[in-house]
Amino acid sequence: MVSCFFFYLLSLFCLQVMEKKNVTSITIIHLLGFQIPHSIRFLIFFLFLIIYCVTIFVNLLIIILVSYSKTLHSPMYFFLTQLSVSDILLITDILPNMLHSVLFKEVIISFSDCHTQFYFFAFSELSECLLLTAMSYDRYLAICKPLHYNLVMNFQICWIMVTACWFLSFLALTIHTLMISQLKFCGPGIVDHFFCDLDPILQLSCYDTTNVQLEVTFVNAITVITPFFMTIASYFYIISTILKISSITRRHKVFLTCSSHLTVVSIFYGTLICVYLLPGKGQSGNTTKFISLLYTVGIPLLNPIIYSLRNQDLKQAVAKIINRNNQ
Repeated sequence: MVSCFFFYLLSLFCLQVMEKKNVTSITIIHLLGFQIPHSIRFLIFFLFLIIYCVTIFVNLLIIILVSYSKTLHSPMYFFLTQLSVSDILLITDILPNMLHSVLFKEVIISFSDCHTQFYFFAFSELSECLLLTAMSYDRYLAICKPLHYNLVMNFQICWIMVTACWFLSFLALTIHTLMISQLKFCGPGIVDHFFCDLDPILQLSCYDTTNVQLEVTFVNAITVITPFFMTIASYFYIISTILKISSITRRHKVFLTCSSHLTVVSIFYGTLICVYLLPGKGQSGNTTKFISLLYTVGIPLLNPIIYSLRNQDLKQAVAKIINRNNQ
């Protein structure tokens, strides 16, 4: 949490430097959001408000449970708390503006605020990508190298891995921000989305954005694509090891230890691939928005629920707290 706060202060400083250097003719951005009929606008607003409150609650609950329950002091749950921090950051960055757009059809924000929203959106997404890779490595060691697990995956190594995840996310987004700061922006300042993503921002540029797009591709190849293939490799060895287990009961039990993580990884990368890798010409603007809604709002809600459904340790920790309060 301290490291996250430190990176937060540094990122704000970087954004202020960018704002001073960047000469732009755009002062405000119009986020069009979703075109929702007036008759159901309040219903959609309260639905998203409930989703936001539930998401914050369940993610904070996991952080508190892991912090205070000694039975949950293991690398897997430590990584899970960091994932919850990333989810809270993501949904807090996206949903408040979206709630405003649901009620008032559009959101008008300053250009610097748009950059700030993109920064923390991409920061939380990238950190989640790296954290999921760290968690897949943890599952690989636990299943494929059980005798070496406690030696390799100690808490010192866990802290180093988590710090590296947050720092690499901060470094990559700082590079993105510095590259974007070299552009000049003009035009109507209208973004047909419910949040400030990279492509809509670059479309407002008066300059050629080829160099920025190449830089983003290069950085993403290191910080997103490489972790993606590392996760696939981890699960290739995990599944190979599970298939070698002769007992069906034991095979099923071992698979359950990584099924939640595999589900989260599949949803996370599946939605990112649909939005950023598949050709967008055949998709309507609303289709892209709904898919984006899944990984910006849906995933922060689903992650703690998926990890908790079949997790007896978390259920027992909740039961102990409830029993203490009843005594």
